[in-house]
Amino acid sequence: MYTIELEWSNKNSPEFTFEKYNRNHSVFFSGDQVLLNSASPEYFGDQNAANPEELLASALASCHMLTFLAIASKSGYTINHYKCSATAVMGKNADGKMSVTEINLTPEISFSGEKKPSPEQLISLHDKAHRNCFIAQSIQSKVNVL
Repeated sequence: MYTIELEWSNKNSPEFTFEKYNRNHSVFFSGDQVLLNSASPEYFGDQNAANPEELLASALASCHMLTFLAIASKSGYTINHYKCSATAVMGKNADGKMSVTEINLTPEISFSGEKKPSPEQLISLHDKAHRNCFIAQSIQSKVNVL
């Protein structure tokens, strides 16, 4: 079980109307980590804070990377560096509701050592990572590894 705490207060929202109330809130994680979170700027949020759509993309990217690293290490590859850009795409789902319909991952990986994957093996590693990533298996969004 994984638990976070979330807290919002109206103290910074003197006028509680849809356009004006403050969307900023704190998310408390294990290890005393605190994240300032808000709505995305398109929904009157703070552009300097994380938003749920970014957090979903980051959760997927992190899970994919951690699963990829595990599979690669068990397959005898050595990875020096892994960097990934993740983009969450908003659109309407099959029910006509706004949702994150697609998440694009663009990993850049550098390998070292004698054993390096061919382009086909790299695709296979990413496919295995996607099939075994807990977050990818928990969401309805289409996931593309580009």
